[in-house]
Order: sequence, then structure tokens, then C-alpha cells
Amino acid sequence: MPTFIEAIREGLYQEMERDPSVIVLGEDVGEGGVFRATEGFVDKFGRERVIDSPLAESSIVGVSIGASMNGLRPVAEIQFADYIHPAMNQLINEAAKIRYLTEGMFECPITVRAPFGGGVHGGPFHSQSVEALFFHIPGLKIATPATAEDAKGLLLTAIRDPDPVLFFEHKYLYRRQKAESLSDDPVPFGVAAVRRQGKHLTIVTYGAMVHKALEAADLASKEGVSVEVLDLRTLCPLDRQAILESVKKTSKCLVLHEDNKTGGIGAEVSALLSEEAFDYLDGPILRIAGPDVHFSFSSVLEHEYLPSTERILAGIRKLAAY
Repeated sequence: MPTFIEAIREGLYQEMERDPSVIVLGEDVGEGGVFRATEGFVDKFGRERVIDSPLAESSIVGVSIGASMNGLRPVAEIQFADYIHPAMNQLINEAAKIRYLTEGMFECPITVRAPFGGGVHGGPFHSQSVEALFFHIPGLKIATPATAEDAKGLLLTAIRDPDPVLFFEHKYLYRRQKAESLSDDPVPFGVAAVRRQGKHLTIVTYGAMVHKALEAADLASKEGVSVEVLDLRTLCPLDRQAILESVKKTSKCLVLHEDNKTGGIGAEVSALLSEEAFDYLDGPILRIAGPDVHFSFSSVLEHEYLPSTERILAGIRKLAAY
């Protein structure tokens, strides 16, 4: 049974075999990368396509942009999402704007892979969730797979996409999530997945929190509460229709994410429901998220930061009482 990280490796390998314009670059990718996603790639594809970079994220993304405008399809690896900030100018002011500024004459088919999220005792510089920083930017697509199957399928879509994609992979899932088998077919962007059918309330979530939501939903079912779990899969494009349809059916919504609460993805989902599904709501929209503080090296404080099954179940009980 292939793991999440093995699904990433298989997807990359498949695309590099299929399309000679796909290259990989990043810190230590020639040695397999810190999580071994490109292990063995140099032997197969050579160092002209598997390129070790300096410790300079702005250069990794900047070189990727230039290469993409000259016929290549770069997959840039940022070792940890926490290190992506030096490349924000390249991503926001360059990659995201190329199609717009050239009236569609140029494309920027780059995929930026970045391991994100906590739960692995990484401390404040190896545990951050940064998706909300880019969620606001037109021209950037954001994928956040929760399963090994989607890790491969969404990556195939990302690499083939003509526009820049931020591909956030939750580190906690790398070796914990496994697939029975992996398809060779891409998974389309902007199509959420109902991971559990329910009728009393909806949990809207993504990434590692999908699995916490499912655990809480299982416990809630023993108390007579039927919970639907909606995995967004991609944040940009956001499957607004799936969110609306699910909440119109259940009449209640809990939005769950690991990232800080203020200004997070949950705020946008809440606004969407308030604007377009207000008449269907039988209770307040509830957000469960990380607090507005930084991660700690302390395992005790990390546990307090991360939304737990118990906190989610408490939120379900609160909503179910309305």
C-alpha cells in the first residue's frame, strides 16, 4: 500500500517520464530531498532535469518562472512551507501576474511543492500553515490533498496546469496515509469530495484535518448526530457549489482548519455561507482552527495549538444543540 509521500514520488516520476519538459529543482533534490520524494530521480533523469539549488527560495522560484516561460514545466520544491516567504515577491508579483500582464500571451506552468503543517514536533519554523497568505492572490492555484490518492492525482493536474500552482503537502500525512492503489489519472481542481455523508451538519475542511473531522464524526454518530465531511481538496479554485449544496442540505456548518483562525480559509467559507445560504442556516457558522499564536517546540503546547478530535466533537455538540 503506497504512502502519501510515495504517491507524490510516483506522480512526479510519471510526469517526468511522460513529458521531457518537466524538471525538478530545489534544495538537495538530487539526493532525494529531505522527505525522499525525489529519491533515485538523478539516476533515471540525470542532473539536467533534477537540479540541486542553493539555499535561496527566491532563486528557486525565480529560476522556475524563467524556465517555464522558455518551454519547461518546473516542479520547484521548497523544503518546508515555512521557508517560502523569501519567494513571495516572485510568486505574488511575477508568477501570479504573468498571464494577466501579457493578455494571455505567456503562461507560467510552475508547480511549487511545499510540506506544511504541524503535529510532527517541528517547532515554529517547521510547522506553519501558510495557505491563507496566498489564498488572497488572483492567479495562484492552491492544492491541499488529504489522501494518498489525491496527492498523486492532484499533483498530475498541477504539473499539467498552464498556470502557477502551490501544492501544499501536510507532513503529518506523509507516512501515515496509505492508498489501496494509485490511479494514473489526474484529479480535477475545484471539485471537493464528500468523505462522509451526513444530514445534521457539515464540516468543511482540508488537509490533515479531514481525518480529524472523520474521527469526530464517527464519535458523533454514536450520539445520534449525523455529520457530513466535505474535503475541499483545492482552495483555489474553491468548490463553492459543493459547500453551498452540503450546507443547504444539513442547515449547519463547522469550518475546520489547522491554520490560524483570524483571516483564514474558514473566514471566506463563513462569508460565502452568510451571503448565499443564510436562509438555510439553523445555527451559527462555527470555526475551529489554530489560535492566533505561533507554534512551540513544546509538545504540550503543540497539542494545545492543534485542533483535536475532542475540540471538534465539542463543536459538533454545540451546533447540534441548536
